[in-house]
Order: sequence, then C-alpha cells, then structure tokens
Amino acid sequence: MVGAFSGTRETPVATRVLLIEDDDGDAFLVEELLHETGKIFDLRRVRSLAEAKTAVQDATCVLLDLGLPDTYQLDGLRWLQNNVPSIAVVVLTGLSDEHLGEEAVRLGAQDYLVKGQVDGPLLDRVIRYAVERERSDSLQRQLRDAQIYAEENGRLERGLLPTPIVADTGLRVTTRYSPGGQRLLLGGDFYDVVETADGTVHAVVGDVCGHGPDEAALGVSLRVAWRSLVLAARPSTEVLTVVDQVFTHERYQSNLFTTLSMLSVAPSRRGGTLHLVGHPPPLLVTGDEVRELKAPVRTPVGVGNGSRWPSSEVELGDRWTVLMYTDGLIEGRVGTRRRRLDVDGLIELVDAAHRQGLGDDALLNQVISAVQELNGGALDDDMAVVALSHG
Repeated sequence: MVGAFSGTRETPVATRVLLIEDDDGDAFLVEELLHETGKIFDLRRVRSLAEAKTAVQDATCVLLDLGLPDTYQLDGLRWLQNNVPSIAVVVLTGLSDEHLGEEAVRLGAQDYLVKGQVDGPLLDRVIRYAVERERSDSLQRQLRDAQIYAEENGRLERGLLPTPIVADTGLRVTTRYSPGGQRLLLGGDFYDVVETADGTVHAVVGDVCGHGPDEAALGVSLRVAWRSLVLAARPSTEVLTVVDQVFTHERYQSNLFTTLSMLSVAPSRRGGTLHLVGHPPPLLVTGDEVRELKAPVRTPVGVGNGSRWPSSEVELGDRWTVLMYTDGLIEGRVGTRRRRLDVDGLIELVDAAHRQGLGDDALLNQVISAVQELNGGALDDDMAVVALSHG
C-alpha cells in the first residue's frame, strides 16, 4: 500500500519513505514503481527541502531529488546529514548529473538512482538495502562512541581516583566513589592519599562545583598538582596556593570554585594538621565516639585570597579512623522531609555502624546504603569518601 503517513500504521513492517521531489511526473513514477512491487510502503511526498524539514523525522528512508527549487546540488544532503543523520538517504539524479550521485555517496548518502533507469524491484531493493546499511552504520557509530566514552571515562577515573601511596602498614585506606544520579561519566569530585619521606601522610578530598567532563578534567588537574607538590615535600600552604593558581588559570568559567579538605597526619600518627577550604569537616571515629574534626573554614579554592590558608592542629589518639567525604554524602534528603542529612545526620549513621564493630569496608557500605535509603534512591550529587585508619 502507498499512502500518506498516518498516526497509526496498518502494519509494523511498512517502510516509511519521504520523497522530496518537485516534479509531479517524477513523483508519480516513483509512486507507481513502489506500487508495482507489491510491497508495503508508507509514502509521503513533499516538494522542497523547507517542506521536508517538518516531515523528515517520521521517515525511515528519504528519496532526495538533487534539483529542488530551494537547494543547490548537494546542499539538501548536507542538511539531512547534519540534522537527521540516522535516516537513510537515497539520492535521485538526472542522467546528466550522475557524477553528483557518486559524490553524494562519498558524502554519506546510502545510494543513488538515475531517473529513467529504475524499475520497481530495483527501487524496492535500493530502499531496503539503504535502510539496513544505515542501521548497521548507526550501530557501528554507537559502538564506536561507546568505546570512546569508555576510554574517556577510564582516563578520568585514573586521574580522579588514584592508587594511594602509603608505605606505613599500620595505616589502612578505604575509598568509595559514585557519580550522582544516573550519570555514567565521573564528576568533579576527587581524592588522594600520599605518604612523604618523613613519614607524614597527607590526604585530600575535593569537589569541583558542577558535573561533566570539564569539571572532571579540572578535578584531575588539581589532584595531580596536589600530589606533585606533596611528593616534592612542599609546605601545605604552598601546596594549596599552587592548587589555587592552577584552578584559577584552568577553570573555563570565572564563577567556578572548588572545596577541599586536607589532613596531614604526623609520623607519630597521634595528631595532624587540618585545612578546611569551604568543605565539610572530616569525622573522627575512636573507640567510644564519633565527632567532627574542627578547623577554621576559609572560602573555596578560586575565591578570595589565594595565599592565606588557615589550619588547625587536631588530636587523633592511638586508634582512630578519619572519614573524609564530599558534600554529596550529606546533601541527600531525609525521607519525605525537606531537610538534608547534613553532618549531624551522618554522625548518627557512622556511630550506629561503628557500634556494631564493623570494619572500614563494611562501615562505609552500611553508611552509604543508609544515606541512599533515607534519600529514597541514588544521590543527586557526586560522592567521594576516604576512610583513613590507624591502630
């Protein structure tokens, strides 16, 4: 059957063909050729590219005349490729323009036909082969895009989520990372843990505001700069000053900022130095309590004076776990209520897990599961967590 597009097709196997042809005689011939095949086609005809722009989304295959009144030679094909690349295109040419048909195939058309040299079976075969080739090409493009996406994701993952460099066998590092919502690409959260030659262990958790590859790339730049300076044994204030400079020069928008928490644990493992740069405080888990580690909070990286980095000396004790995290862990909602979990809610969850005698792996699993359950599903924001334990 050859007829106009309808809201419901009579059969699911009908091939929807859009004929873009301004010549009534040529259009009538195409309709007759399709009719004589005995196959089921759903044909619609328009007279110009302008008309086609509102109809092409419903088509499976386009039969495109190269002599339209509102296009020149291959301009119509280029428009279709740029705007509806998933639709198969068969070019119709006159005998004198056969070279344009060959050029059209090189530019992406599935095939070309010379008017006056086509019968019904040939037209049927060309349309069906064009549709199948486009489907095959589309699958190949999707596979190629998926491979590129996976490679990019892998590079970002290696950059954002490194292997800690810790020689002290008395220390354990446990980490978790998840992108917010249904995003597959990593966000701008990052972490790192490095032990320097003097025995000091430095840990950082950071969060570049926003989501996506640009923020992830910024996070990688900051983490690499941080690790390089820490391994070079530079003072923490110098490390943060350079991180601020790197971020200021690398960010693609002037209003972007980064928060981070940096803890430097002394070789004795009984205390350390804490910097809070617009970031929520770490939690200290000891034998009988869970509490915040306090320090002055300055404005985030990229905001304010890039040379002032206040800090606080913190006591850890003999046996401890420090839980460092990004705000994605505490910004989830609590049930149907409007309030956020916040730091106090996280302390309650960590304390409940700690009282069960759970190790770091099990404790993080239980706490994160509880946070997600209270939120009613996956967290909206990215989340990075580092548990650093001693004793």
